[in-house]
Amino acid sequence: MSERPIGDYAVLSDCRSAALVSSGGSVDWLCFPRFDGPAVFARLLDEDAGHWSILPVGGPGEVSRRYLPDTLVVETTFRTPTGTAVLLDALALGKRERGHGMGQSSPGTLLRQVTCTSGTVDIAVEYAPRPEFGLIQPVMTRVRGGLSARGGAQSLMLATDLAFRLTGSTAHAEATLTTGDRLGFALSADPAWGPDPTPWSRRRIRRRLADTETGWRSWSTLHAAYTGPWEEQVRHSGRVLRALTYAPTGAIVAAATTSLPESVGGTRNWDYRYTWVRDASLTLQALATAACKQEKADFFAFLAQAAATQLDRGVDLQVMYGIGGERDLSERTLPHLSGWRGSSPVRVGNDAWRQRQLDVYGELLDAAHQTLPHDELLDPPVRAFLRQCAEAAARRCPLCQSDSSQAYWMIH
Repeated sequence: MSERPIGDYAVLSDCRSAALVSSGGSVDWLCFPRFDGPAVFARLLDEDAGHWSILPVGGPGEVSRRYLPDTLVVETTFRTPTGTAVLLDALALGKRERGHGMGQSSPGTLLRQVTCTSGTVDIAVEYAPRPEFGLIQPVMTRVRGGLSARGGAQSLMLATDLAFRLTGSTAHAEATLTTGDRLGFALSADPAWGPDPTPWSRRRIRRRLADTETGWRSWSTLHAAYTGPWEEQVRHSGRVLRALTYAPTGAIVAAATTSLPESVGGTRNWDYRYTWVRDASLTLQALATAACKQEKADFFAFLAQAAATQLDRGVDLQVMYGIGGERDLSERTLPHLSGWRGSSPVRVGNDAWRQRQLDVYGELLDAAHQTLPHDELLDPPVRAFLRQCAEAAARRCPLCQSDSSQAYWMIH
């Protein structure tokens, strides 16, 4: 498993899924095609569960990194005794997606580009995809313009000009770069039973990386209202919260990962790649500091759809939902994974969906009160949903009937 601190990882997002990349240039977590999908790289949880590293031969040397301004594109700079190389990493947004449109047509592609900016740098690349949380060691073959990896439900295509050596399900390559030389990579996933995917061209990789930068900056421009203490940190936090939003539905995940422990070696290791009503309501209020109304409307519309008919039938509002609106999130363990720093078991799914927690009604109604417009008529589905929540809270919590009744009349 990875011995790196969790804080060493930077997050990438296409507003559908997420990847974690270390300061050493290794992608140790990536799920396709959704946040809650099976991981292609999961070295975060077990050394043999897949990774993809790009770094100077002999080690990363002196490393510095940052997010490019107003984006979630990560720039890692490696300084070696012979030269300097800069690595850019991003999950591609849809072509020309801007502002609140980010994530609606993301292609599910991880983009990586390494450029020698001075001197000479020998670069080593190790590519070891392990779909389904490391259960699958795919059959890897060379194709024109890249590498194909097949096994299980997905077919992976790595676009690259490098000549890789294949050792089972792991590929290795080295290249010597001099000032101005650049290597581009694009990793995409497609259903295994469809046609063979086409590798991305070098030009397409370069253009889509730049387009993804522009897309994130366009969103940041729309959400630059906050001024005050810790201004840059607040704005970056807003981008991270947006990165944890599943664009097709408006759901907000509590985290991009599963089974990171509350304490090293402990067993309280949960799957947080779902939407908790309480957490997402608080997230929504945080977004309101710098965000406009689109995120709020999308989130409440998602909840109204996910909880449709539950409250009318006398069923409790669930404390959490899947990002597609799923209700059954039954939990299972993955015994073949050792866990982060030996913290097991590793879990997929979360049985907290069965719990009854009455505070979610108050958190949700408070978020609605603070974030939804007071001078506009709510959309009928959202209005009906919030009315049902107020009525359900009054029925289930007699001590809170007065507050819930007040919320009921406000919604009406």
